[in-house]
Amino acid sequence: MPLWTDLSQHITDATGAPFQARRQHSVSGGCINSAYVVEDGRQRYFVKTNTLDKAAMFAAEAAGLQAILASRTLRAPHPICHGVADGNSYLVLEFIEMENGSGRSAAFLGEQLAAMHRVTTSRYGWDIDNTIGATSQINTWREDWIHFYGEHRLRFQLDLAARNGYPLQAKGEKLINRLPDFFTSYQPHPALLHGDLWGGNWGEDPQGKPVIFDPALYYGDREADLAMTELFGGFPPPFYAAYAAAYPLDAGYATRKDLYNLYHILNHFNLFGGGYGGQAARLIDRLLAEL
Repeated sequence: MPLWTDLSQHITDATGAPFQARRQHSVSGGCINSAYVVEDGRQRYFVKTNTLDKAAMFAAEAAGLQAILASRTLRAPHPICHGVADGNSYLVLEFIEMENGSGRSAAFLGEQLAAMHRVTTSRYGWDIDNTIGATSQINTWREDWIHFYGEHRLRFQLDLAARNGYPLQAKGEKLINRLPDFFTSYQPHPALLHGDLWGGNWGEDPQGKPVIFDPALYYGDREADLAMTELFGGFPPPFYAAYAAAYPLDAGYATRKDLYNLYHILNHFNLFGGGYGGQAARLIDRLLAEL
């Protein structure tokens, strides 16, 4: 069944009439998916498509967006439906007119992200695995954060890097064995995390309010979200000031942010290769030297 026909089986308007796609045009969907805006003259939707094997990725993304919306903090696109059709998997989202995130909404983003991070549970992980970019992200529940981060984040990526031709296990294993030393006076609460919070995954709606999207959601140390905001150029200063005022950070964050960004540097090597492998090696050396 063609994709646009399949959508009419899942989407109706306020009167119960099925959605009939009349216009669609391609838009930027990042480096992983194809993306479209689809409309029938009354309604518009944002649609991502990929190969059939990515259906579980879209299902997990929809669940992550639902969890963010359920927190009643930051705005995120409502997932409408997801499935497979016409030899593709797809995810249909609420269409939100957006501009790139800027300073005018950054303070509210920081304040509301702090509120989202106060949504907690008793363990680390999530009910389902998802993806970080195109890489699998394991979220099996664990009682202990150090074990969760060491096994499901660092070791997973180190093993993948070895299979991709850049063995870092020896020095990576030293770092994993020393993880408790980063947490001698700090015990993170399992916070609801976006999981992939870089500058390209938030924007502003027409009212100037922040919107976050493309989550890699799980419950973990809130510092991991904050660390990633600093990885690719940083967010506007009002974001950090508002977050700190609402939910002050532990002093050890200055060191642990490198530990958390190591996960993303390793993942970038596994996705894109190039100089990210050397960057990861240098980061491990620096972390070990600090200990």
